[in-house]
Amino acid sequence: MLEIFVDSRDATATPVWLLRSSRLKDWCDSHAGAAAAWVETSGFKAETGKVLLLPDGSGGAAGVLLGTGDGADPFVTGALPTVLPLRTYRFADLDGIGAENAVLGFALGTYQFDRYTRKKRENPCLILPDGVDGEEVSRLARAIFLVRDLINTPANDMNPADLAIAALKVADVHGANSRVIVGDELLVENYPMVHAVGRAAEVAPRLVDFTWGRADAPKVTLVGKGVCFDTGGLDLKPSSAMLLMKKDMGGAANVLALADLIMGAKLDVRLRVLIPAVENNVAGNAFRPGDVLQSRKGMTVEIGNTDAEGRLVLADALTEADSEAPDLVIDMATLTGAARTALGPDLPPFYTHDDALAVEIAQAASTTFDPLWRMPLWQPYDSWLSSKIADVNHISDGPFAGSITAALFLGRFIEKSKAWVHFDIYGWMPKPRPGRPVGGEAQAIRALYCLLKSRFG
Repeated sequence: MLEIFVDSRDATATPVWLLRSSRLKDWCDSHAGAAAAWVETSGFKAETGKVLLLPDGSGGAAGVLLGTGDGADPFVTGALPTVLPLRTYRFADLDGIGAENAVLGFALGTYQFDRYTRKKRENPCLILPDGVDGEEVSRLARAIFLVRDLINTPANDMNPADLAIAALKVADVHGANSRVIVGDELLVENYPMVHAVGRAAEVAPRLVDFTWGRADAPKVTLVGKGVCFDTGGLDLKPSSAMLLMKKDMGGAANVLALADLIMGAKLDVRLRVLIPAVENNVAGNAFRPGDVLQSRKGMTVEIGNTDAEGRLVLADALTEADSEAPDLVIDMATLTGAARTALGPDLPPFYTHDDALAVEIAQAASTTFDPLWRMPLWQPYDSWLSSKIADVNHISDGPFAGSITAALFLGRFIEKSKAWVHFDIYGWMPKPRPGRPVGGEAQAIRALYCLLKSRFG
């Protein structure tokens, strides 16, 4: 359990009231006197994330008010750890915010990416409300912290070898069986597109592959895009578009965190994780626009643009995932700008042919406040991927529906799996919110963990 959590009652713990703006007057009426006068003097309006310390007679804090605005943010308690004095707190009133969400929000507010700074912040402690499983919330928080740490780490310290090490660390903690295929061995073992995308980088491309769980359990396979930095290749990105490309391994980061949750909860599945880890760089041996690549599936792929490399490495990994005919294949990738144009940074689209699975995902997303939106695998657009010289082009030649055509391309590499779902995530928080600082962010994993727990818990 996280050290910030206290699993006991403490009469000296400082109370924290969560208040919607519409309830502020009622609170002041019931706390008439110095506390209510201080609220008025301070101009506190209970806006979302605003914190007010209530003074005691000796200059300390007798209590804390946290504004929740209209109550729409379930993790608003993430605003507390960065501003509260170091002591132990308890929730006196959650004002409609679920207790588990309030605790998770508080935990998320303690996150610091301090690898490159000497500034270390100590965090206050929180007494767990009755009925909240501190171990489960701690698992969720640690998984989200793992995603943030991996994405926030710059590419000079998070190259394909570093990402593989991070993946193996997750595997080893839970006793998973793992292997890594590196460099030209990718050609020997028939992962030609993973090799082609990563061969121009100084650090060789690789495929991380680990399995966990009893052999005859339902098979769940996770595939994560691990492009540790994307220059765009020979179709070079402008510098402004490269600034966030350390986050292009966000799919792999989220897959690793989801795998950690699955194994940590000991769900009854046969878990397999596949992460193609590459850097899309520029050199004399870089793959080119117009090249035709062989794929693991045997399908030939014409390269329309080297800056659409993620779907190439995913295709080889998905082919291997599909070969075992698993019950469920989940792939996650920071794949297209088109998804951001359509739905923005906060709402990742997902694609699946399985209507029942889509309903389960939507319900889990709503339950966990982990927003997701189903997008269509619109079959008429599949013809946009046609090639005159190969079996398929990996991108369309037009400006429309880029996220859909990317999903359709990936879908060509799935045949045997009972169900498949693709998530086109952003993996980044562009503006701060309580408990969610600017930087790498977990997306979809809480919803997926909820779904998998309901199926295999």
